[in-house]
Amino acid sequence: MAATSQTENTEKRSLNFIEQKIEADLAEGKNGGKVQTRFPPEPNGYLHIGHAKAIAMDFGVAKRYGGICNLRFDDTNPQKEDTEYIESIEKDIKWLGYEWANVYYASDYFQELWDFAVWLIKQGRAYVDEQSAEEIAKQKGTTTSPGTNSPYRDRPVEDNLRLFEYMNSGQCEPGTLVLRAKIDMAHPNMLFRDPLIYRVLNIPHIRTGNRWNAYPMYDFTHGQSDYLEGVTHSLCTLEFVEHRPLYDLFVTWMKEWRGETENIEDFRPRQTEFNKLNLSYTLMSKRNLLALVNENMVSGWDDPRMPTICGFRRRGYSPESIQKFIDKIGYTTYDALNEMALLESAVRDDLNSRSIRVSAVLDPVRVVLLNYPEGQTEWLTAVNNPENEADGTHEVEFSRELWIERDDFQAEAEKKFMRLAPGKEVRLKNAYIIQCPETLPDGGKPYETDENGNVTTIYCTYDPETRSGLPGADRKIKGKTLHWVSCHNAVRAEVRLYDRLWNVENPRDEMATIREAQNCDAVTAMRQMINPDSLTILRNCYVEPFAAEMKPLSYLQFQRIGYFNVDTDATAEHPVFNKTVGLKDTWKKK
Repeated sequence: MAATSQTENTEKRSLNFIEQKIEADLAEGKNGGKVQTRFPPEPNGYLHIGHAKAIAMDFGVAKRYGGICNLRFDDTNPQKEDTEYIESIEKDIKWLGYEWANVYYASDYFQELWDFAVWLIKQGRAYVDEQSAEEIAKQKGTTTSPGTNSPYRDRPVEDNLRLFEYMNSGQCEPGTLVLRAKIDMAHPNMLFRDPLIYRVLNIPHIRTGNRWNAYPMYDFTHGQSDYLEGVTHSLCTLEFVEHRPLYDLFVTWMKEWRGETENIEDFRPRQTEFNKLNLSYTLMSKRNLLALVNENMVSGWDDPRMPTICGFRRRGYSPESIQKFIDKIGYTTYDALNEMALLESAVRDDLNSRSIRVSAVLDPVRVVLLNYPEGQTEWLTAVNNPENEADGTHEVEFSRELWIERDDFQAEAEKKFMRLAPGKEVRLKNAYIIQCPETLPDGGKPYETDENGNVTTIYCTYDPETRSGLPGADRKIKGKTLHWVSCHNAVRAEVRLYDRLWNVENPRDEMATIREAQNCDAVTAMRQMINPDSLTILRNCYVEPFAAEMKPLSYLQFQRIGYFNVDTDATAEHPVFNKTVGLKDTWKKK
């Protein structure tokens, strides 16, 4: 029986082109009416937000149509792979809210792929080539001219079998022998011109040890792995469009090898390509991200300026906000550069509904309430989240001395300045109306400054009838409502403010331009594009104790400032907060 369609089990909405294809396949009864997908990352780095789009598609359609999605590690290149990356990938997928049915590895199929390659040699469809990589590249021709046959193309089957075994012996020098599929050196698709399907590495594998010294190439592994697992829909990005005919050919050959020649078209994995997730002011190549880490341009893979899933998690993005962003941009068959502002808008919308409101002062200046009794404190009630009553309330201490933001006071107020200044009133959030007098009773200024002219203390009075909840709280004033923290129990904290890591909109293209113009390597080019103001650390901030007690990765809104979270570096003795995103979009200004 065909799987239940999306339109039957969820709210009706427009189907994207991939879902339309899947529903058509189900309607025709292909693959027995089932849906099975896979997410196949190479364990050579941490996942970035581009992978999140693929994850959402692979796992999402499987769930939507009552199927399963497997996690398969494409571990065919032991030079770059590590168990650290495997563990991080599993953690990131779970954090995004997805569960796989099974975990597989491409290395699970190394023996079958080897046996399949031996069969191809015996069939005269593969041969061992002794040419160098440069010679093979020249021999392939161009898009407008055919290639030329390798001098080893018609080597006897027995010799090919012997040399193929030698490739895996550990005695063969890497780069001296490769196994190529014999297809068509004049084919218009360059990938069909006798592609490499095995190469020699002589490097131990993280799972198979020294069993293999010759390793299959990606194009010879991916489709067959899909087929062996029972994948029905192989979803990948647009750069694999040209690979699809080769993918289909290798699957057809494998079905022939296994004697499964009936219903070849009805039972096979179907590759469909969609656009990558490209973001402005973002570089997402794992190779370049690794260079950032190795060259200490960032603190690690989870640096909150990195576009990695773990970086976004540490910065304070929620998995739901990333999913909302992916839903906004959708899936198409053409690449586009998405604005970072669109991602931050999705994050802002999501965090508004889930963040706990707290008070924090990032650039503090002291306020003394002259008519508030010395030594007295009182507790006021603050709503944790006005968007969700179930989040409850917490108590906030009020005292004679308070911290407010420095830019909430002007000694000589501009005409339209609606915050605190001599002669002006403001309301303190959840508390009282306070006023800064024009002068003190002794005729002095209502504020003190240091030797550099910076304000250090502001003197005010409070109106005890205007406490929140009292009738006097309705008194109308022209001034704004300010956030504050009691000096009596405020906790000093470190706050890290993040900006874009790159100072160019499209760092990938700009890096290519710099490298060509200066004949330099990628790292040299990247250093020229790094934004020197991408991280600002404030170490003299104050937060209310309630915020300081929050667990790492808690979602917070610093009232009137922005969305923040508790960093993983934070301790009870040294709270650390990361700015996730501001309350308003600032990208257009930049």
